[in-house]
Amino acid sequence: MAESAACPAFQLGRPRYEQGSFLGRLRHFADIIDPSTLFVSEQRLKECLKLLDDYKHGELPPGVSDGQLWEAQKIKQAIIHPDTGEKIFMPLRMSGYVPFGTPIVIGLLLPNQTVVSTIIWQWMNQSHNACVNYANRNATKPTPTSTFLQGYVGAVTSAVSIAVGLNVLIKKANRLSPATRMIIQRLVPFPAVASANICNVGLMRHNELSEGIDVLDNNGKVVGSSKIAARHAITETAFTRVVLPMPIFILPPIIMSYLERLRFLQRNRRLLLPVHSLVCLLTFSLSLPLAISLFPQMSQIEVSCLEPEIAMATDCKMVTYNKGL
Repeated sequence: MAESAACPAFQLGRPRYEQGSFLGRLRHFADIIDPSTLFVSEQRLKECLKLLDDYKHGELPPGVSDGQLWEAQKIKQAIIHPDTGEKIFMPLRMSGYVPFGTPIVIGLLLPNQTVVSTIIWQWMNQSHNACVNYANRNATKPTPTSTFLQGYVGAVTSAVSIAVGLNVLIKKANRLSPATRMIIQRLVPFPAVASANICNVGLMRHNELSEGIDVLDNNGKVVGSSKIAARHAITETAFTRVVLPMPIFILPPIIMSYLERLRFLQRNRRLLLPVHSLVCLLTFSLSLPLAISLFPQMSQIEVSCLEPEIAMATDCKMVTYNKGL
């Protein structure tokens, strides 16, 4: 009984944790972004996929526990795209977002940025974000390469323009003390990155607004394409991408401004970069699951809120769509 309470009965394609609550989604996404899944071998992935396939067809070998099935599904969800059924390139998986993104965050938050370094780090950050957005997009409808490039160029342009513009304005603000100017300058990446993230998501996924995205009934069957569901999906994703960089780009500058005044670090200046890197890593690691848990990936919406043709195609009161990450 204790084991059953700790590990709920397995349901194929269903999240292990209740998605109606924030805590349930947090536990669910903590599984999806678990960096240990980056080291899953091809053989182990095939074993997990076969186990799930055996379960689907009622051919499960004896002795397989619910815990093993949940672990197999966790590995599949972390590696395989839910729409295409193909492997997501390792650095672009959500489980790789923190390990591969932290060096860029550290670079963005380095003090005393020049115009050139600001442009380089913003370009690297938006390149990484654009690729992650594309790899984890809603892929129920084909996305032209031109749309991807449009989103990428728009995001880079907006990020660089805002970051460079704010840095120039801060340097011209003679009334600010050097310490205040440095703190404000360190906070510049947030508005630049947040604005660019909205631009990136909007431009890369704008075709979904005109074509719609697939909505599924209770049995996972596609009942139609909905532009209204697409609007909800893009809005939720854009909001998540604004919340995500908030603690990442605001907390480390504030924390470092305090730590840099400690006598120990003033005497050991060479430790500033490692401490700065650790602060960025911890903040990023905590922020990612909190941000993406704001909304479930497979979101539900009432049929009455969608187009009339969707309501005519199903008897379900609620349908499901892939929001994307």
